[in-house]
Amino acid sequence: MPSQPPSRRQLRAARRALTPDQQKDHATRVVRRISTSWPFLRASRIGLYWPADGELDPLPLLRLADGLGKQCYLPVLSPIRVGALRNKLLFARHLPTQRIQANRFGIPEPRGRGRHLARPIALDLLIVPLVGFDDHCNRIGMGGGFYDRTLAYLRHHKHWRRPRLLGLAHECQRITAITRQPWDIRLDAIVTEARLYSKEPDGDEPEGASGMIG
Repeated sequence: MPSQPPSRRQLRAARRALTPDQQKDHATRVVRRISTSWPFLRASRIGLYWPADGELDPLPLLRLADGLGKQCYLPVLSPIRVGALRNKLLFARHLPTQRIQANRFGIPEPRGRGRHLARPIALDLLIVPLVGFDDHCNRIGMGGGFYDRTLAYLRHHKHWRRPRLLGLAHECQRITAITRQPWDIRLDAIVTEARLYSKEPDGDEPEGASGMIG
C-alpha cells in the first residue's frame, strides 16, 4: 500500500525544526540564486511576504530589492468584506518605518493608515510562501485558499501572465506528488536551498510563460 503523503502539520513541523543557522543558510542560498535571475532584475514591483512559522525568510531579498530602488509589497487581507475582493489579498507598499502586526489569522502584515494598496496584477513578480510542494511546482498552502482566490484570474488569462509566481521553500517541504484541484494555481518556479524547480507548460499555457529563472 502506498504511503500517505505528509500532512500540513508534519510539513510545518519539519520547517520549524530547522535551526536558526540552517534557516539563515537556506535564505542566503535562495537569495543568491534569485538575485541574478532576469525576473528579479527586470521587476519594478515585487510582492513578498513576512515570514512566520518556519517559512523560508525572504526579508534579505526584500532589503536587496529596496536597495536597488524596486518597490516592494507585502500581502494584507482585503479590508473589503463584500464583493469581488472579499476573502482575497491585496498588497501594501512596504516602507521601512511601517508597523508590522499580526492579522486576525496571526499572519504578520503592514498596518496603519495611509497604506498604498495594490492588486496582484500591478506586480511584476510575486514571491509566495508555501507549506509543501512537488517537482511540478504544485503548492500546498496553509489551507485558507487566499492566494488561490486572489490569483484565480490567472487561470483565464490568455496572454503574458502578470505577476510571475515564485515560491520559496526549504527542501524538507518537498513531497512526491500533489493532486491538483480545479482552483489550484501552479507556481512558475520554486526555489529551495538545494535547487530550482520549474513548471512544465500546460497545454493551455500562455506562450512564453515557462522559463522562470535562467
